[in-house]
Formats: sequence, C-alpha cells, structure tokens
Amino acid sequence: MPSIRDRRTQIARAFTEPRLAIMLALGFSSGLPFLLVFGTLSAWLREAGVSRTEIGMLSWVALAYSLKFIWAPAIDRIDLPVLARLLGRRRAWMLAAQLLVAVGLAGLAIADPAHFLLGTVAMALLVAFAGATQDVAIDGWRIDAAPTEEQGMLSAVYQLGYRLALICSGAGALYLAEFVDWRTAYFAMAAMTLVGIIATLLAPVARPADRAGAPAPAVRPGFSFASAVLEPFTELVRRKGTLVVLILAMISIYRLPDFVSGIMANPLYIDLGFSKSEIASVSKLYGVWIGILGAFAGGIAIARAGLMPCLVVGGIAGAASNLMFAWLATAGHRLDLLTLSISLDNFASGFAGTALIAYMSGLTSPAMAATQYALLSSLYALPGKFVGGLSGVMVDQFGYPTFFVLTALVGVPVAVLSLLIWRFDRESAQTGRRPVEAEETEPLKERSAPA
Repeated sequence: MPSIRDRRTQIARAFTEPRLAIMLALGFSSGLPFLLVFGTLSAWLREAGVSRTEIGMLSWVALAYSLKFIWAPAIDRIDLPVLARLLGRRRAWMLAAQLLVAVGLAGLAIADPAHFLLGTVAMALLVAFAGATQDVAIDGWRIDAAPTEEQGMLSAVYQLGYRLALICSGAGALYLAEFVDWRTAYFAMAAMTLVGIIATLLAPVARPADRAGAPAPAVRPGFSFASAVLEPFTELVRRKGTLVVLILAMISIYRLPDFVSGIMANPLYIDLGFSKSEIASVSKLYGVWIGILGAFAGGIAIARAGLMPCLVVGGIAGAASNLMFAWLATAGHRLDLLTLSISLDNFASGFAGTALIAYMSGLTSPAMAATQYALLSSLYALPGKFVGGLSGVMVDQFGYPTFFVLTALVGVPVAVLSLLIWRFDRESAQTGRRPVEAEETEPLKERSAPA
C-alpha cells in the first residue's frame, strides 16, 4: 500500500499532467456547439419572429447528438486522407469536426434567421453533425490517451470543460446578443472554437497500444450492423427477459418532460418580456451551477439511499418541476418567480439525470458496455427530441400553462414504471440474481441543456 505522502505526490503530479490541460480544452470544445443549436438558438429565433411551431421543429437538428452511434464505428475505424497521416486518426477527426463547427457557427451568424431561415437551418444541421462527430472522436482520444486508472481524472476534467462551455455558449452568447447583437455573438462563438483546435494540435498522438500493448484498430471488413447494434441489444433481452419491455419504456419517457419543455423555455422567457441579460444571468449562468448541485446531490443520495428509490424520486421531481413554468407563464414577468422556477427545475433535472445515468450504466454487460450504453442513452434522448419538435405546435394550440402541465403529467407513468421495475428487481435479487443496484456505474456524458 502506498503511503499517504506517496498518494499526495501522485495527485499533485496528476494535476501538473499536460494531458489534463488538453482534456479541459477538449471538454470545452465538445460542449460549445450544443446550446448554440438548441437553447440559445431558440431565443434568437423567437426574437426574430419565428413561430413557436417552427422553433419546435427546428430543434430536431439536435437529433444528431442522439444518432451519433450510427456513424461512430466509421470514426473508430477509418482514416481521413492526409490529416490522419499528419495527426493520427483520432486527432484528424477531431480537427476536421472542429473546423466544420467553426464554419457552421460563422454561417449561422451570416444567415440570420430573420432574413434567411433556410440558411439558418442548414448551418444548424452542419454544427450539430460536426459537434456530435467531435464528441465521438474526443471520447476515443480520451480512452486511448491514458490507462484505466487515470480515466477518472480525465473524465472529471472533461466534465468541467464541458460545463464551462455551456456557460459560455449560454450566458456568454446571450450577454453579447443583448449588448451588441446576435451576429456578433455567433461570430464570437465561432472564434472560441480555436480553444479546441489548438488543443487538438498540441495533444499527443494516443493509440490503444499506449494503454494495453495492442495495435491500433484497423478497418474491419467484418463489421456489420448486426454485430454493432443487434447483438448488444439481444444480449440485454436475454439477460433481462420480459422485464426489458418495462425498462425500455421507462427509459424512453424518463427525461421526456425535460427535453420537451427545454425547447419552449427560452421562447417563454422572450414572450414574457425578460431581457436577454436576465435570461443569461438566471437560466444560463446561475441555472447551470444549480444543475451541477442537483447532479452531486443525486450521487450522494444514491450512495446513501440506493439507486431505485432515487430513480423514482428523480422521475417524479423532474416532471413535476415543469409546473413551476406553468405558474410563471400565468404570473407574467416576475424575476423572483423565474429564479425559483429555474432553481427547482435545474436541481430536479440534475438529480434525475444522475439517477438515470447510474441506472442505465448498471444495465450494461461488461463485455459490451460501451455499445449498450450508447444505445440506451440514444433511447432516452430520441423520444424527447422527436416529441420536442412538436412542442411549438402544442404551445400554439393550448398555450404555455396547459403545455407545461401536460409535460408534468408524464411523471405519473414514469413513477409507475419505476416502481414496477423496482419491485421486479427486488424479487430477482431475492431469488439469487444480481440486482441492478450492484452494477458498476459510469459518469454522465450527454446532458440535456438546462432550461
């Protein structure tokens, strides 16, 4: 056993490790595009006079983040011409994606939804696709860059960089739009991609051989959709039996209220007369830290009370918090009520997100954890984003208060399904099968944007 002094020396050495600085910058680069095609963009669209129905449908561009598992195998196996020879496979894909993000953000600034909505849609699609591709490449570099025992530190630093980017692309972009204009805000965000580009060029080449003594993966002719997707799914079905139906149903609707309401949150604030600086300060700056607090609270609660109770509580709280937005929509322009709504919603969202990620991680098999987790995370995000595309239609049809009440009611089936799964898991544990709570968990990677 190493002495306390030795462990302190190792920790101090870890914080001076150049890869951590690279990882912080890459985490920032990964988080930068997300809000710029989701929450922040919806505020610009609403201010430009775009209808809520169109804003809801335009949110579908963010589906790229949920569908990235489709082209991830290609990124894992194919070398980009010229760039791969100069930078290595991982860094080549990272640089190409970052350059496309920069081009797309500059294109959004030039298009301007008030004058060229079609161009805005095209550029948003480019940013979303490039951002999702960058995520895959950065994850691959991170995994290859360090042995397993160092992955925790890299992941923590990555999360910090990602959250800082959310503040920049949320609060920062809204402040610039308020005091200058939207075009300047998006040009500034395009310039911020230099953080990731410089980090990519400075990053060392990382190969699996650095970690396990194995050669880097090559293009495998035997790769197929069946081996990549169907086999991990059928393994889960074999292991969980008929219970998998309830599990998949619960996962698919667990974060539905958060995804659907998140799209209409910024249009609500604009329609109620809140300034962009007020939205930035309360929702995109203060709200992000409250969400982080909720996520940590969820982790502590799981450690003390167990996973399944927290899963039930998180599902109910995450949906019920939407009632605050119904109240806000009825009350009108009240900064105190906006702050309270953001506080409760983001804390509940962070808590629920931690519980769901822990549960999904525990469902995976060690032999195919990455693929199964990618499939489960896509399942929890896809329904919300598909339905979210119709959120504007619902608001135009029923109004904001009714819309947010309807999204809150999703908490009822979530609670019922969670309780049923909890009951079956307890019965399985009593008969000798390994309970979900005993499975190992992994940290949160894809989060929905704070409201």
